[in-house]
Amino acid sequence: MASAATGRAAMFKVSLRNLAAHKLRLALTVLSVLLGTSFVAGSMVFTGTISNAFSSIFDNVALGTAVQISPEKGQSAGVPDSVLDEVTARRSELGADRIVADYRGTVTLAKANGKALSTGGAPSIGSAFLPPDQRLSDTDSALKPGGRAPTGDTEIALNAAAADKAGLHVGSRTKVVTGAGSSMPIPVTVVGILDVPGDTGGFVNVQFDQSFAKDMFTDGSHSSYIAMSAVRGVSDDQLKQRVEQLVGNGYKVQTGDEIRQEEKDRINQFLSVFNYILLAFAAIGLVVGTFIIYNTFSMIVAQRVRELALLRAIGASRGQVTRSVLFEAFVVGLLGGVLGLGIGIGIAAILRAVTSGSGLPHASLAISATAVIATILVGVIVTMLSAWAPARRASSISPVEAMRESMTDGASSLRGRTIVGTVLGIIGIALIVIGAFGEGTGPAITVGAGAVAVIVAVVLVAPALSRPIVGAMGTVLGKPFGKLGLLARTNAVRNPRRTAATAFALTLGLMLVAMIGTIGTSFKHTVDTTVDAGIKADLILSSSNQGTVPASVRPTVSRVDGVSQAVGFGGISATVDGASVVGTSPSGPIGSVLSVDKVGGGKFGPQEQVPADGLWVSKSKSGDRGWAVGDTVTFTGPSGTTVPVRVEGVYDNNQLLGNWLMGSGAYERLMPEVLRSDQVILVKIAPGQSLSVVKKRLEDATGDFLTVSVQDRAEFKGQVSSQIDQMLSVLYAMLGLALVIAVLGIVNTLALSVIERTREIGMLRAIGMSRAQVRRMIYLESVLIAIFGAVLGVLMGCCFGAALVSTLKKWGIGDPVLPWSLIITTLIGAAVVGVLAALWPASRAAHIRPLEAIAE
Repeated sequence: MASAATGRAAMFKVSLRNLAAHKLRLALTVLSVLLGTSFVAGSMVFTGTISNAFSSIFDNVALGTAVQISPEKGQSAGVPDSVLDEVTARRSELGADRIVADYRGTVTLAKANGKALSTGGAPSIGSAFLPPDQRLSDTDSALKPGGRAPTGDTEIALNAAAADKAGLHVGSRTKVVTGAGSSMPIPVTVVGILDVPGDTGGFVNVQFDQSFAKDMFTDGSHSSYIAMSAVRGVSDDQLKQRVEQLVGNGYKVQTGDEIRQEEKDRINQFLSVFNYILLAFAAIGLVVGTFIIYNTFSMIVAQRVRELALLRAIGASRGQVTRSVLFEAFVVGLLGGVLGLGIGIGIAAILRAVTSGSGLPHASLAISATAVIATILVGVIVTMLSAWAPARRASSISPVEAMRESMTDGASSLRGRTIVGTVLGIIGIALIVIGAFGEGTGPAITVGAGAVAVIVAVVLVAPALSRPIVGAMGTVLGKPFGKLGLLARTNAVRNPRRTAATAFALTLGLMLVAMIGTIGTSFKHTVDTTVDAGIKADLILSSSNQGTVPASVRPTVSRVDGVSQAVGFGGISATVDGASVVGTSPSGPIGSVLSVDKVGGGKFGPQEQVPADGLWVSKSKSGDRGWAVGDTVTFTGPSGTTVPVRVEGVYDNNQLLGNWLMGSGAYERLMPEVLRSDQVILVKIAPGQSLSVVKKRLEDATGDFLTVSVQDRAEFKGQVSSQIDQMLSVLYAMLGLALVIAVLGIVNTLALSVIERTREIGMLRAIGMSRAQVRRMIYLESVLIAIFGAVLGVLMGCCFGAALVSTLKKWGIGDPVLPWSLIITTLIGAAVVGVLAALWPASRAAHIRPLEAIAE
């Protein structure tokens, strides 16, 4: 027992001394682990920080509210006044104390310079000002000294953070635009600044006189919600139960705690998605890192053959040799995890600083025990799993066999994995082809499964592929360099496992780049062709803040000189047979601004409109719902109004129009005026008019609405393409982590290869090879490995991306388009990366002293 313990201690001591003796090798391996774990730590700490910040804000939501009654559905006319009257009349029976009705809606506030105040995605809400005797909490939106309550229809009170950001103060004059309804921009004066609890995050709250807020945000017979406090002795849950029994179904009744928890759950759901995205990229980096770690430990074991053989000769068991290598991996993983945690915290701090200007709430860094433990465990587990195969290989070394000069990977050792990989690749390709000819979620999953199978197949087959492919590339690229090119080619194909593992780290990163690039390029091409073929309008008016255009904009546009036709597409949210549906209602002839094909042939004519009480449906919606021409469909609107409409026709699927079009008469009966707004307004200019001149007139006419954007077709396409490019840039930046790790892998492999080939390089130097020639030889090896990885990655990525795009035809996405500029840039970049990755290893190789190397 004692001797076994002594043996284990001795082996651990050997492992530690081995790590200490090869500090550079240790540093390179730790770095490959560190890069992945730092991303894990950074994402967990940052999202935890933001979550805590929002939680502190939501702790101040619905202060003093025991129970709140709100509409069951999101877009609704609100809670009828009859409910307010009934609750008020039975206040004592319910056990309610104060009861208040609020009236609110979306608004846009102008800054002191007349431009719209951006919220960075936070809500911008208009609501009713409540005097102190009506508030449910003494700390809820109290007026700061020097201000007063707004009265009439030209005064507002404003939360302090929004006032500071907008450059407004008591006495400032500005204007407010509502997000829906037919009201025009409202000139207002700031008469009060509000001290709102948790006033941060870009949130804007504009408060109006109660009666004016009701007129502006409701139809006059509803409130946005009803809130109440409970008398002493009645719990929130008791009051909730009594209110539920009173109001019945159709309303959402919640306690204050439930409202706060709902808000927290909503932001945490968003943050969890954000966190999963960050962790997905961290996982990609770690997967790439596993190939580097595997390669590194494989080379370390190969270089320590004699050392390990000697240990076996003096009594070390196979298990002890395996554990010694795994212990080294444990130390590397532990160091990588701990250092990655520190750097990840730094990344989170930088992200917090960068996002502080966007209106996100500020909070101290949330370094949870979960983040610490997860980061370190990920580092240790990934490293030890990656080193497992090399450790097992080390234990199989027999003392006599290992005393040979070197160990070689025979071609026979590749035969089994190549056969398995080939079969798996055929299955994967078949799945991709089958999925590519389908449409929807199922085929996309099939393509994904096939892609995974192909990736695994390439991992298995890559060593066998590396010899012919790298050999052929080496012949072509190395020819101008003569014997140096031949040597570089020979060295690159000498160890196919090592070459494949090093190259595949780059393959995985570039595969994702090419796949995302193919999808993005296809999306942009679809946008271009759809706009060119489908939009006949000359100008497009939309909301610049991702919202809708107020209904009062279209009449203003129609009166502008040079406008021939202005067709607004009013947004509709309703229910049919209990299911929520969304659609649009064109205000004029569709054929004048859009090219729309009818099922059965023909197009909408220039003056053809949807009948006032009729409905046109898309081909797909007609099939899904079973709606045929002549059928009557009953819609239930936000205020509960039911409107029967007759199906008048079916049009081919058109992503510009959506699933159905309702006539203007039915639309006006279905949607309350305060909820009406246009998703977009399409404008056709009169013959002989200058596009630029009419565009300028429209910009001037709609400027007071603050958020209306006027674009021609080229600008509209450019905006959509720019949004796609921004999203792609973020994804490419995140994939940069995997590419950095892959480049590090090439550096690591070449550096260890130089150490392994010290005697060989010394011999070449002794027979006349110059230092410059040694450098060029290493450069060429690195370039061959990098281009091999890039070719595999680009080929797989483009195929996977094209297959996924093919499954999206149901949603109007066109045929796949390859990103040729990205492909060419990637291949050229791979060659450059190969040279850069080889700079340091080549310099080390060039400075090897011939005599010392031969004597080693």
